[in-house]
Amino acid sequence: MLSDRLIPVEWLLRPGLLPYPEAVDFMERRVAAIADGTARELAWLVEHPPIYTAGTSAKESDLLEARFPVFKTGRGGQFTYHGPGQRVVYVMLDLRRRGGDVRRYVHELEEWLIRALARFNVKGERREGRVGIWVVRPGREDKIAAIGVRVRRWVTFHGIALNVAPDLSHFDGIVPCGIRGFGVTSLADLGVAATMADADAALRAAFDEVFGKEEAE
Repeated sequence: MLSDRLIPVEWLLRPGLLPYPEAVDFMERRVAAIADGTARELAWLVEHPPIYTAGTSAKESDLLEARFPVFKTGRGGQFTYHGPGQRVVYVMLDLRRRGGDVRRYVHELEEWLIRALARFNVKGERREGRVGIWVVRPGREDKIAAIGVRVRRWVTFHGIALNVAPDLSHFDGIVPCGIRGFGVTSLADLGVAATMADADAALRAAFDEVFGKEEAE
């Protein structure tokens, strides 16, 4: 069994394009181990092949064109797209050791993304009633990052998706997160020439700021 003291979160990078069912299977097993006290918390960085995922609130009418495989998932939220050039981070944290507040956790995920984007001089913002992180552009607001969360036995899974340089036309097959009248953007679309490694470095630094970096005894 692991100590009750909060120890450093493990970071794991999965190279290549990870099939979505494999990601879900891995998360299910890791979450169970964390809940049992036999594994460390984990931030898992992945990329997926082009897919659509449907959260627990997804409406069939928001799937405009099934261009890619569609997976139903237990996370909150509606339809979203994952694909190459998008950094997905599956975050598996033990909320029993972090205050047991799911609402606060979601707020911290938002703050994490906002701080990571600030490292590229991009101002990410929250919007009441619109999940995710948004960027103000001339005459419109576009979504640059999505958030989807599930909690089991007080351990979180699923997480965030940051658009680094995906093919934005792939979002046209869905109404992203069920929000009509708004677009999507990416670091590349905003003129930021960031690599995935650059994004990972920014995410890791901002994570430590928001979630804390405890040292094991």
